[in-house]
Amino acid sequence: MLWSKAFCHYTVLLLSLWFCVEAVPIAVDRTKVETPEEKLEAPQNVDTGLHYDRYLREVIDFLEKDQHFREKLHNTDMEDIKQGKLAKELDFVGHHVRTKLDELKRQEVNRLRTLIKAKQDAEGGHEMNHKVLLKQFEYMNHMNPHTFEVEDLDKLIQSATNDLENYDQKRHEEFKRYEMMKEHERKEHLKNLDEEHRKDEEQHYEELRKKHADHPKINHPGSQDQLKEVWKESDGLDPNDFDPKTFFKLHDTNGDGYIDEQELEALFTKELEKMYRPNLDEDDMTEMEEERLRMREHVMNEVDTNKDRLVSLDEFLMSTNKKEFLEPDSWETLEQAPAYTDEEMKLFEEQLAQEESNLNQKTSDLQKQKEELERQQEKLNAQKAELQPLDFPPHT
Repeated sequence: MLWSKAFCHYTVLLLSLWFCVEAVPIAVDRTKVETPEEKLEAPQNVDTGLHYDRYLREVIDFLEKDQHFREKLHNTDMEDIKQGKLAKELDFVGHHVRTKLDELKRQEVNRLRTLIKAKQDAEGGHEMNHKVLLKQFEYMNHMNPHTFEVEDLDKLIQSATNDLENYDQKRHEEFKRYEMMKEHERKEHLKNLDEEHRKDEEQHYEELRKKHADHPKINHPGSQDQLKEVWKESDGLDPNDFDPKTFFKLHDTNGDGYIDEQELEALFTKELEKMYRPNLDEDDMTEMEEERLRMREHVMNEVDTNKDRLVSLDEFLMSTNKKEFLEPDSWETLEQAPAYTDEEMKLFEEQLAQEESNLNQKTSDLQKQKEELERQQEKLNAQKAELQPLDFPPHT
């Protein structure tokens, strides 16, 4: 798709998550591969992780249908996009597309209003922080809820670019919290056991750790050894015939001339399979995805010289001449590089204790309120009984 290739290239990460076809290793028995001429349809289930993901993709889908906008996109560089010059081309988009964009915006505004109202109801009807409320609308001009204008497209591009640039960091933070919570729950579980069962549980835990660490050597991501293994095991080719250019074409699965982040992550599947299997207790699939993310970030830092979150053929070939490619250092896996420090774990547990204390206090306050309401209800019932007229027997 033209939109996929051009906008992904110019706006860094924005569309590398939208319209890139997920790479799947393929088995072939030839050493020359022609770049496919046919255009591949974008997967419909790609999710950027943004709370406005659906709105984002729907806007892109309809803008892509306008020929004028597609042509302007193809000839616009990244700096012009960041300065809002591409957004101004919205004024020249066809009427039917503009009408649909207006409809999409109205639907999105209604969706946000519904979510905010539901959140207010869940919090007992308390008024929300005004800044927090406006934060929900940063990707659109909320002062005009009826029509999709140039400012809306500019805000959408800027917000998505900024949010997605921070996406990896947020994932790392979420993983750190996941690991700390897992350790916290393990220690809490041990506290509830007697000494004998505690020793058995700790012994079992250490056995699982050792089993997980007992795996074949992990090749340095992006190194010659790692790529040759993919060439042999996934592509079915002779390692002695390894050719970087052919390898690139094989794994540029959508044929757009770049290896995007999803295509790159697919190259690490064989390495990850050495360490993780979904049916084993000692292997955590959440940790596997974090390891995949670490590998992808490392290779991008080494190979993606212009930092557009895409690997071009020139960048790839240049990387194969570096010492890091030919003679890499050993790769430090997650088990060798803990996600958190002792100080971070201590702070995390203090925060959990504070949250638990606050929750207990809130529960206690609610219980007291309930008891007070019950006392008041009893008092009202008694007063009501006193005010009711007495029933006298009829006169004879």
